[in-house]
Amino acid sequence: MKLVPCLLGAAAIAVGALYTPPVWADGGTLVIVSSQVPRHLNGAVQSGIATAVPSTQIFASPLRYDENWEPQPYLAESWEVAEDGLSVTLNLVKGATFHDGEPITSEDVAFSIMTTKENHPFKSMFAPVEGVDTPDAQTAVIRLSQPHPALLLSLSPALAPVLPKHIYGDGQDVASHPRNSTDVVGSGPFMLQEFTAGEAIVLKKNPNFFIDGRPKLDEILIRIVKDPSALLISMQNGDADMYPFMAGSQEIRRLQEADHLTITDQGYAAVGPINWLAFNTKSEKLSDVRVRQAISYAIDREFITKALHRGVSTVQRGPIIESSPFFEADIETYDVDLDKAQALMAEAGFADGMDLTIDYIPGPKEQQQSVAEYMKSQLGKIGINVTVRAAPDFPTWAGRVGGHDFEMTMDVVFNWGDPVIGVHRTYLCDNIRQGVIWSNTQSYCNDQVDQLLNDAAIELDQDKRKAMYSEFQQIIAQDVPIYFINATPYHTAYDKRLQNAPTGIWGAMHPMDRVEWSE
Repeated sequence: MKLVPCLLGAAAIAVGALYTPPVWADGGTLVIVSSQVPRHLNGAVQSGIATAVPSTQIFASPLRYDENWEPQPYLAESWEVAEDGLSVTLNLVKGATFHDGEPITSEDVAFSIMTTKENHPFKSMFAPVEGVDTPDAQTAVIRLSQPHPALLLSLSPALAPVLPKHIYGDGQDVASHPRNSTDVVGSGPFMLQEFTAGEAIVLKKNPNFFIDGRPKLDEILIRIVKDPSALLISMQNGDADMYPFMAGSQEIRRLQEADHLTITDQGYAAVGPINWLAFNTKSEKLSDVRVRQAISYAIDREFITKALHRGVSTVQRGPIIESSPFFEADIETYDVDLDKAQALMAEAGFADGMDLTIDYIPGPKEQQQSVAEYMKSQLGKIGINVTVRAAPDFPTWAGRVGGHDFEMTMDVVFNWGDPVIGVHRTYLCDNIRQGVIWSNTQSYCNDQVDQLLNDAAIELDQDKRKAMYSEFQQIIAQDVPIYFINATPYHTAYDKRLQNAPTGIWGAMHPMDRVEWSE
């Protein structure tokens, strides 16, 4: 059993710090390291890895999913989908309470689903939800305006945390609520003990968790380590126990040499992470599709995946992850052609070139900064002078991109299991939302695309959905609001003594109530 004390304050969480283990009653501490910096911990109003990993420990959700994509009971002990597909009834577990001791009722579930619908950047996720009826304290009936093939998956921990209405229903703006970061109260297996922004999150065992005998661990400590080398050293030295969402080839190969670690690519099946170059289509320079097409013809994704990523990444050619049954391979892929790129620039009136900026997410250098710097070199060949614009941290980058204050940016965006959840949000006209990251930050709008996505969102026939998504992908390939590069090669490194490591479809964005140390 791994024994690590609760560490508070910046000095105590320094990389490489030596721990003096106390005497624990049972489960010990799991130390997770990450370069992701969460702005807050409320997954109902914020998407992304940084928030989802701690949020899914703090907040429980109606359902959870196993490694075979099958829904399992969580706060809902059972559920029933109506024959017409227009309602889903959730039967809640009895006796479940929030961390402050207040009972969880159907009113909390109704409040949470409607709050998520109103505030979450994934607008399509709960778009068909008209309301949630609460005939009694243990029953919540989700009413839909149309069938919703992705609804049950949308009730997963990373997407549908159940919030305490008695806290968040106080009239304050939920998106900026002070309890998103301080004194956060959920009903998940772990309770927030400390959140030091940009440094650490300390979670302690929920002694009144509604699943008997869980969680197994006493504590989870999430350390934010911005220096990639220091992060790897902490894993190699045993100062940290788990590193999820690891994407660099050097990181993966270096930690594979550590005898005490297991390295796996399992745990990302529902994530569908795509690394891409996004264009601000409202930019005067990039509003012309010929410029975006020219840039696409200038980039060599094969060079990126084979040389820059050392063969760890796989090519991604469209908006739906290539491992999905909905991916359409018969689309324009923009294989590198500098002559065609220069001709398109001339047609668009930029024969003399132009100046552009490119942003990137700080942290995963190989997938982001290195590719951005390659873009600078490659686009110079067609007369585009690129300035690579760094951000000191993730919130700064997110503020720029969410605020549409960019021309081009590298980005990593997830499919989230079903296109309705993770794909639609990037392309729907009504999801162009100022200040919201991972919405339609490209300001792309095409009525035909809207119609196809809206039809696919309610179609229960798999073959018909596939045909709709095929046409959608062909249009996106022509309009090029985004140039798709590669599937992000996420891996998890963890101590071999860990049992039940999070390798299901949501990986570390899943409650870790079963994770424990071997004796």
